Parts: sequence; structure tokens; C-alpha cells
Amino acid sequence: RENAGLLALTRVGSRRVVQISAGFMIFFSILGKFGAVFASIPPPIVAALYCLFFAYVGSGGLSFLQFCNLNSFRTKFVLGFSIFLGLSIPQYFNEYTAINGFGPVHTGARWFNDIVNVPFQSKAFVAGVVAYFLDNTLHKKESAIRKDRGKHWWDKYRSFKTDTRSEEFYSLPFNLNKYFPSV
Repeated sequence: RENAGLLALTRVGSRRVVQISAGFMIFFSILGKFGAVFASIPPPIVAALYCLFFAYVGSGGLSFLQFCNLNSFRTKFVLGFSIFLGLSIPQYFNEYTAINGFGPVHTGARWFNDIVNVPFQSKAFVAGVVAYFLDNTLHKKESAIRKDRGKHWWDKYRSFKTDTRSEEFYSLPFNLNKYFPSV
């Protein structure tokens, strides 16, 4: 959802932008003075910027719901139930851990406990997994349900070759497409 939100925010979907910004990050990390400028920003300002950017990026990601039929009971159930479980299950895991000192999954293997407990303390993970599961299991094969899910809007993007601009936008630099062709 964050990637979709950033696409909505910047309206840029090219790999070139990511490559150039990675170069800037490497350059600024080598020169400590630039890092000091960013570190000197007061925490309340950073928190305010984080709130603004998160709201904008999150709303950009949620804007993909415009392709779904939000009047369908199925769509509203998947959305509402996944948000409800996304809020309640991590709350249970966090409270259980705070009270007992360990998570609800408590076996002899600590690595296994962490593998199960840590993801279920994340609201986004739980909501995403529940929404994915429900969306892909509830009456998936009917054509009306396919339309309710918004799948028909994305049919033209299922293949790299269907959009003429794909080669321009997603080509690799220095003619590396010869060695790493697009699918």
C-alpha cells in the first residue's frame, strides 16, 4: 500500500527515479554533514511531517478501492472484517506479551515463537493477510464477483507487452535489458 501511495503522491513510476534517489542516499550517507542537517530537525517537526506523509501515502494506497464495488455486501464484509481483525488480534498479542512477558505462542523454540508472534503484532500484516484470504476464497469464480473485486480494471496490465510505454518506463540502465529481459 505504501508503494501505491508513493506512486499517487509523486505520479512517477519509473525505475530511473529510484536509481537516482539511491545514488543520492549513498552520496549523502558518505558525507556526514548532510546527515547532521537532517538529524538536527526537532522531533516534533519530524513527527508532524511523518503524520502528514503517512496520511497522504495511506490515502493514496486506499484510493485503489475506487475500482471495487463498495456497495457490494461481500466487499464491505471483506474490508470491515479485515480491518476489525487487523486491530483486535495485534492488540491481543501486545497485551498478552505485556502481561506475561512472552507472546501467546510459547513453545520450547524461541525462534519459532518470534516467527509467529512478531507478525501477529503488526496491524497491517494481520489485516492484509485476512483481506487477502477472504478476497480470494469468497465466491471467487463468479463473473459478478470478479467485477465487484475490481479485477476487470487491471486486465490490460497483466502482461508487460500490453502497454507500449512499459519498455520506456521499466528499462534498465546501460542497456542491461539484453542480459535481464522483462517478462
